[in-house]
Amino acid sequence: MKSHVIVPLIVACALFMQNLDSTSLATSLPAIATSLGEPPLRLHMAITAYMLALASFLPMSGWVADRYGARNIFRLAIGVFTVSSIACGFAQDFHQLIAARIFQGVGGAMMVPVGRLILVRSVPKSELIGAMALMGIPSLVGPIIGPLLGGIITSYSNWRWIFWMNVPVGVLGFVLASTFIENVREDNVKPFDWPGFALSAYGLAATVFGMDTAFTKNRPDELGLGLLMTGVIALALYVPYSRRVSNPIMDLSLMRIPTFRASVTGGSVFRLGVGAMPFLLPLLMQEGFGYSPIESGAITFVSAAGSLGMRTVARRILRAFGFRRVLIWNALVASAFMAACAIFRADTPTALMMGIIFFGGVFRSLEFTSLNAIAFADVERAQMSHAMSFSQMAQRLSLTVGVALSAIVLHQASGDLSPLPVSAFALAFAAIGLISATSFISFLWLPPDAGSVLAGRKGAGKSDSSLSPSRK
Repeated sequence: MKSHVIVPLIVACALFMQNLDSTSLATSLPAIATSLGEPPLRLHMAITAYMLALASFLPMSGWVADRYGARNIFRLAIGVFTVSSIACGFAQDFHQLIAARIFQGVGGAMMVPVGRLILVRSVPKSELIGAMALMGIPSLVGPIIGPLLGGIITSYSNWRWIFWMNVPVGVLGFVLASTFIENVREDNVKPFDWPGFALSAYGLAATVFGMDTAFTKNRPDELGLGLLMTGVIALALYVPYSRRVSNPIMDLSLMRIPTFRASVTGGSVFRLGVGAMPFLLPLLMQEGFGYSPIESGAITFVSAAGSLGMRTVARRILRAFGFRRVLIWNALVASAFMAACAIFRADTPTALMMGIIFFGGVFRSLEFTSLNAIAFADVERAQMSHAMSFSQMAQRLSLTVGVALSAIVLHQASGDLSPLPVSAFALAFAAIGLISATSFISFLWLPPDAGSVLAGRKGAGKSDSSLSPSRK
């Protein structure tokens, strides 16, 4: 079988596992909490632990692939993810589940980026667009069927199968990778930035876990505050350190590029709300409204369906209005749909809820497409690897913080009440909508013609100045 067909399908196995696992889990969190004897709100750590491990280890994925061979690392990552999935399914308490999810995150951090690297290096450039489309199918299908599948498994079987269903996909991916993928590696690999990795990984993990632990209890937690303080100090120390080394694990000089900076700063703020939505919606419907997991999944899956539909017209919208206008106004519209979920009550018509969730998915997808494209509009080829790692890390981190922030708001608004009151969810949705809306400020400073070549526009800089802040 030709490389432009078999290689993307192999990488797709990894993407399918990761997407299906993540989207199915959110629907099943209340059932997992009941099974493990924990409050449902505490189980948000099953999401944040995974995402934080993913963000922390993602920057080293390219280096280990170059140093030890892309096929070796890809197979190892699939193995780690699969074994960790088995461990998640056998977890008997909260701490075992979180530990297994952290190892899953480490596997995911190596699996998907290295898989994309294999694709780029193995497929002829003339076939790359088609191969990328094949590889991207799971990222479109997974979020649509994930909530439904998670609801079906949880309602009619056992939540543990959400993790165990990864096993046959992982085994298939491992065998196919061993058979069809060459172990390509680089001859001259620069030394790895171990001090930078230690500072950034500890800084990110301690800051997020510290914030999460410190403020999701009735009084500030001393351990959480200590982690938060040391995490912030580690990140602050990384800034001057990164300027002194030639190959930093996170190249902060990329932030001097206006389009990349807007994508990272504005995109991170916007994704705080986006990360919270898959956590809040199933929890609201099952804890607040008393829906079954399958009823919850049958409603929330429309968000991914809306996202899929927008992908077909996003380029035309960008060509017509330009990146700057789309990013500004669409951030406000998408955030308004997040905040609109605050009106949901047990007697709210299902059609109205599905409509708000669907159109929220539509506008969030347009913002994602715009952010992902504009990020690399002005990045030089030599900086592309660092820019990709930096961007992916920022995305994962902001989604993680979004879940943590929504959990903090829920806890502070509900106290020790069980089940969680609907009014607490209303406050959480309003808060994340407001936070996400502030992302438009970062996009105001984009040049009017930003990304015009990518969008296929001509003369964009002459007509798109109505919202530009004054520059001297």
